[in-house]
Amino acid sequence: MSISHGEGADTAPCLHLIDLDQDLPGQRSFISCWVSVQDDLVFIVDPGPPSTADHLIARLEGLNISHLDFILLTHVHLDHGGCTARVLERWPEAKVVCHEKGRPHLVDPTRLWKGSLEVLGHKAEVYGEPAPVPATGLADFDMLSARGVEAILTPGHAPHHVAFRHGDHLFLGEAAGTFSDLGGGPATEHYYLRPATPPRFFPDVARASLDRLLALDPLPGRLLFAHHGEFAGDTRGLLTIARNQLALWVETTAATLEIQRGLPHSEQPTGEAGLMDLIAARLAQVDPHFARGADLAIDIRAREQDFTCQTLRGILEYIRR
Repeated sequence: MSISHGEGADTAPCLHLIDLDQDLPGQRSFISCWVSVQDDLVFIVDPGPPSTADHLIARLEGLNISHLDFILLTHVHLDHGGCTARVLERWPEAKVVCHEKGRPHLVDPTRLWKGSLEVLGHKAEVYGEPAPVPATGLADFDMLSARGVEAILTPGHAPHHVAFRHGDHLFLGEAAGTFSDLGGGPATEHYYLRPATPPRFFPDVARASLDRLLALDPLPGRLLFAHHGEFAGDTRGLLTIARNQLALWVETTAATLEIQRGLPHSEQPTGEAGLMDLIAARLAQVDPHFARGADLAIDIRAREQDFTCQTLRGILEYIRR
């Protein structure tokens, strides 16, 4: 998908969304890489997992990308930055920019790979093991800001998560969760939205990250999600909903736990899966944006059920902590 924005065809960046579909149930139109091409600046955001490196490089070559200035990583998780080393091999002049806390895991991905296997299991094996990125390929935020791209600290989904603003474009990573326009196009207000909370979840930190984005002046008119696609409607409204959604999910999960404790033994949910189903059912009653997941394709609904459980594990760990 290609999108041209702004006035003046010679200077306005042209955006391309490259899908990086995985050999996993429902993982299509989910993981993606954004490409921004301008006369004097070419960068990509989140090149994705190692398993789709060949596909990504071929697509970039198909776009006639002969020079790459930056590889921007919203965070270094496998599905976002895992194939960074491969892209850098192809375009060695590019500089990799991420949060300083993420850089050691790029240079030596041993702990990242081990942790990914523990948390993601088979999904990590499908994504593939990342190769190390040479330290000489890394650059700091100052080099990026000198070229007109702003890094915004958004440590909600991960302590090293950042968003990037370039003109009217805001590359969110997972700062506002997982999005789908449900086929309605980027301006639709009938969208699906789900939080993406980590195993170690701190709601105040996540909300402060969204407050930081909401304080941008001017607020960009286009939100570009890692998962997945573009939103060009009421951007302030969506970011506000994402912020409020965090509190709603914590409150609803806590209330559901209280209800579950009061149920007779014969009505107790069976194991973790039963508890997750109970919480998700209550969330679908109180969160209309999450409830619209019922409009997703069957395989994508199954994927979202899986990742909803991952989100809820972080929230449950926070409540129990």
